[in-house]
Amino acid sequence: MAEPLNPSTPERAALAAGGIAALLAGACCLGPFVLVSIGIGGAWLANFQLLEPYRPVLLGVAIAALGFAGWRIYRPAVVCEPGTACAVPAARRGSKIGFWLVGGLLLLTLTFPYYASLLY
Repeated sequence: MAEPLNPSTPERAALAAGGIAALLAGACCLGPFVLVSIGIGGAWLANFQLLEPYRPVLLGVAIAALGFAGWRIYRPAVVCEPGTACAVPAARRGSKIGFWLVGGLLLLTLTFPYYASLLY
């Protein structure tokens, strides 16, 4: 029996996990920069440095989740059963847009330490 259309598909869960992991991985470096740029400051921003040791693990989780999501999103539509979310063209397009947005966020997080000195 085909699963009904619902927002809790494995692709969306993997994209959400990848996005959250990418945000947490960038919180140590990118977070204080963004907050200071919009005018929020204070000594408490130094607490973001506590996440630095977890950055490689979080980046690994984000890459793995994004890889799984990409594998699920870009599989052939023939594999999808009728009535499932992957068989609907609009859902597939939305998943692909979300995939590339999370991929861009992950790329920004991965490369930020290399160009951060140019921004400060």
